[in-house]
Amino acid sequence: MRVVRPLMVLVCLLLLAGCSGVSGTGDKGYITGEGVPVEVKAVDRGDPVDLTGDDLQGEPIDLADLRGKPVVVNVWASWCPPCIAEQPELNDAADQLGDDVAFVGVNIRDASRDDATAFVRDLEVGYPSIYSGDGAALFAFAGTLGPRSIPSTVVLDAEGRIAASVQGRIPSVRTLVALVEGAQG
Repeated sequence: MRVVRPLMVLVCLLLLAGCSGVSGTGDKGYITGEGVPVEVKAVDRGDPVDLTGDDLQGEPIDLADLRGKPVVVNVWASWCPPCIAEQPELNDAADQLGDDVAFVGVNIRDASRDDATAFVRDLEVGYPSIYSGDGAALFAFAGTLGPRSIPSTVVLDAEGRIAASVQGRIPSVRTLVALVEGAQG
């Protein structure tokens, strides 16, 4: 009985673990999100996001300089298939929203700026991206984004506070546009 009871507990734990929705990165190196938008009511938004870094050409970017209008921040990597798939939709949303909204990419976990630069060139990305090869730029979004959840998109309101997020590929251009419009309200 002393041996049977612990074995039964172990078997039950293994069965429960197999039924959970938690999964590792496998061989992908990233965790795909569900692409479900999460909106934050204006009264529940925290402090403005403080993020600075250098773009792919080495020029400084500070999100504080973009306050006064909503900002869409997209986290990506050049080797990430969902990132590649969603980029045309991000480009379309940026075109639709125009100069009333700023877009900034955050490139994480790419071995070099050259890989990131090729992605931007090949997919015709028309906005700057912060290069954060080590992923440290994501600390600015702690509590909203996980360190390996790419692609991810965050919408900041005009004050620089998190108004919405999507972990995983954005569902559609229309969804992203609606999230930005909701951030203005």
